[in-house]
Amino acid sequence: MKITDHIANAEGKTLFSFEIVTPEKGKDIQKLYDNIDPLMEFNPPFIDVTTSREEFIDIPKENGLFERRKVRNRPGTIGICAALKGKYNIDPVPHVLCGGFSKEETEYMMVDCQYLGIDNVMALRGDKMKHEPYFTPSVGGHAYAENLVEQLSDLRKGHFLDPNMEMEFPMNFSVGVAGYPEKHYEAPSLSRDLQALKRKVDAGADYVVTQMFFDNKKYFEFVDAARSLGITIPIIPGIKPVAVKRHLDILPQVFHLDIPEELVTEIESAKDNKAVKQVGVEWAINQSKELMAAGVPVLHFYSMGKADNIKRIAEAVF
Repeated sequence: MKITDHIANAEGKTLFSFEIVTPEKGKDIQKLYDNIDPLMEFNPPFIDVTTSREEFIDIPKENGLFERRKVRNRPGTIGICAALKGKYNIDPVPHVLCGGFSKEETEYMMVDCQYLGIDNVMALRGDKMKHEPYFTPSVGGHAYAENLVEQLSDLRKGHFLDPNMEMEFPMNFSVGVAGYPEKHYEAPSLSRDLQALKRKVDAGADYVVTQMFFDNKKYFEFVDAARSLGITIPIIPGIKPVAVKRHLDILPQVFHLDIPEELVTEIESAKDNKAVKQVGVEWAINQSKELMAAGVPVLHFYSMGKADNIKRIAEAVF
């Protein structure tokens, strides 16, 4: 079922969902199940599954030089989605990226989704590679998420990249895109970033999931600004509880967001990471309750492979 249908069927009730990271190559999938099982009691209608782009590693050679080799340490997004669909009878949402994928590879991925009955995808540009100063598209790939959404919309209309290839049954899936309440770090202003979001919506996006934020006011202002631009599709808030003290450094650096001074003070005052986790849970509970009272369609949690704190939050609000 499409995410938009899940939201419509809920008739105003806030739904629970979360995102998982695919295991590293060679890891046991049971560890993934162990972190999903405790959250199933809250009836998530869908689970997002991340996709990791390729990386380069330098392998030393006998002559003292290095050979640069391209690897994927976390493959298997579609395989994980198929496993979740079979094990939990749930709608998995694979992330489809610009970075690391050509248009043809994207099309192949969507054909696999069609065969598996996967009804939703999340269309993202993806991050730059570690050695790049800025994002550069892969050979034959898309530079922007809006272009990726356009390709996905073409597939829904029955159009393959090869105009001579006919599609007997046009693909029928919903497309999610990312939104940034504190703007994407590459955008010159929040206004320009909202215009980029509008282009993704105009290209065919069906719903938005926001990057994590810790100040609900920024989410509400973001939604108001999006609505003023004519963006009417659901805007789902993304929430991540702080779990360790080093998140004070990592989260602003990686995700380019602000952490409210009150939360910073509470974390700094915590005697250890166990106390920090409790602070993070309590903050996320308060966030969630306020968002639910405002009628958000879904509370979407970034679990990062950990279920215990997400379970505690869900127990308090669902």
